[in-house]
Amino acid sequence: MGRQEALNQYAYALGLGKKEYKERVNRGRNPHPEVLDEVIDDITADSCQYVGLVEIPANRIVGMKNEGRTSAFSAGFLPLLGADTEFATKWVSLCQAHLDEGIRDPIVCYEYLGNFYVQEGNKRVSVLKSYGALRIPGTVYRILPPRSEETHIKAYYEFIEFYKRTGLYDIQFTQPGGYAKLSAALDLDTNQMWPEDVLLRFRACYQRFKEAFFALAKEEEKETIQPEDALLLWLKLYTYEELGEMNASELKKSLNKIWDNVAVLSEPEPEVRTEPPEESKSNLLTKIIRPDKMIWPDHIRVAFVHKRTADTSLWTMSHEKGRLYLEEALGKSVTTKSYFHANTSEQTEEILEQAVEEGADVIFTTAPQHIADSLKLSVKYPKVKVLNCSVCMPYSTVRTYYSRIYEGKFITGAIAGALADNNRIGYVGSYPIFGVPASINAFALGAQMTNPRAVIEVKWACMKGNPTQEFLDSGIRVISNRDTPDADRIYTEYGTYLYGLDGEKRPLASPVWVWGRFYENVVRSILSGSWESDKPGKAVNYWWGMSSGVIDLTMSEFLPEGVRNLAVILQNGLKNGAIDPFYREILAQDGTVKNDGTSTIPPEELLHMNWLCENVKGHIPAQDEVRPYARSMIELLGIRREGME
Repeated sequence: MGRQEALNQYAYALGLGKKEYKERVNRGRNPHPEVLDEVIDDITADSCQYVGLVEIPANRIVGMKNEGRTSAFSAGFLPLLGADTEFATKWVSLCQAHLDEGIRDPIVCYEYLGNFYVQEGNKRVSVLKSYGALRIPGTVYRILPPRSEETHIKAYYEFIEFYKRTGLYDIQFTQPGGYAKLSAALDLDTNQMWPEDVLLRFRACYQRFKEAFFALAKEEEKETIQPEDALLLWLKLYTYEELGEMNASELKKSLNKIWDNVAVLSEPEPEVRTEPPEESKSNLLTKIIRPDKMIWPDHIRVAFVHKRTADTSLWTMSHEKGRLYLEEALGKSVTTKSYFHANTSEQTEEILEQAVEEGADVIFTTAPQHIADSLKLSVKYPKVKVLNCSVCMPYSTVRTYYSRIYEGKFITGAIAGALADNNRIGYVGSYPIFGVPASINAFALGAQMTNPRAVIEVKWACMKGNPTQEFLDSGIRVISNRDTPDADRIYTEYGTYLYGLDGEKRPLASPVWVWGRFYENVVRSILSGSWESDKPGKAVNYWWGMSSGVIDLTMSEFLPEGVRNLAVILQNGLKNGAIDPFYREILAQDGTVKNDGTSTIPPEELLHMNWLCENVKGHIPAQDEVRPYARSMIELLGIRREGME
């Protein structure tokens, strides 16, 4: 009886194996298990560690140590050879033994970057996988890759530390920082050993989550999106307690609600849009020929959600001026309302709900710290368009927006270079976040253009000390500080300024945000229908510059006429595209060539820039160097987020 059942199981597994083989061939994928000897050149004693007996997640067994009998198996270790072969006879005998008393001998595996390659026990794996085994016991040897700055290598070494605390191979994050996020979601200290009851509960919860994930994922998504990455996203909207309480149907439903955002995880980077969307020709034609078929609105209610008030924050005031500009520009087509004091997550969530209840069609949240609550709202109310003032966020239901402030910094750098009579210029950096190194480097390139001997000395406002006073004490008199949030006034504490020999501080120039132009462009795109055709289902990040009018430059009366004229020329060149600060040969501090001068640096690379130009003195601070108040911002937008979490 047992033999007949084993024969039937082989026939069943053979059918699945042939199906998998065919599907992978049709998709241009290797139809057989991977071969470790083809993945790495050599295994040395220094690189190999004995791990011990491990309950290996079956889905992590992806290959064999050497080529051996790979042709006998599909990629998922299902059989491919006919029932009349010696291989099939041995497989059936092993299957019969499994049915009679269970397979007891552990397999022997090598683990490399979280995946397992079988040295002994290929048919044992095949039999157990054919029955849907979730875990297979095995004696494991780990092969350590050389340390490097590559993202997946850094994430893997974080996994090794995680494994020491948990003994879990189930979780393999693709990006650094994931294990810290998971520990935080489970309310566990990053360095804490996981108690047995915590491990058991997590394994059960995660298994249910994976089942929901694989039930929803398309075949191509299963290869590009990891369920553990999806879990981190899910935990931004739900709690770990809810994960334990939801039944299978409820869990699948909750995951389905955020699936558009999950699908974006397969994209290497969020798309960066550097120009406003154009009103599509098809929309214009429909408007003319069939106005009765218009599906876009003729009136929009727009809400603005701020952390502080216009009276207490220049940042909020600048966005409020943008709101008033929007009202004036679009007249009866819009109704706007501002909401203030969204300081905590609880306050923000309450205010966002209020805005929806009061009919908001579009909501702008003006602080990066609002992103999590903005994401929750966008999932709960998919018809409401939600935008957050941040950049490079991987969500399809929340669009982010910021400005290419580095263009204005390039001009103020040229001004500083022209006026620095001792060739030394101070630069006060804000945070080591997306886009800030690009601003420092653009400033340095502008200064180098007008003064080849200029040296930019960088200090950070988020570190201990008083950068401005330190610059003055060292003899630096031209200093670049925070950018002016208000185009209507010149502030002595913002922008680039000069300390005269008499000790008087004279403002020179500053980049400024013109949020009204941004808000007008976005709302017009919604009114015209072009919003809907602007990359639906993708993570869209707006990063506009002077060409779209969202960045301008203020210049003070103290600016010499010749330098002012140069600034105007540079500004016009940036607006019409004739000038690009990064279209030139660029060397980094260590002498490496970052751009050979035959092309510019793409926007995505500018946002993620984490190096400084050769004429910059200073460094990008690490986690332990910044003040505690700065860490929340860096965790959201830091160019070294993996080291900040």
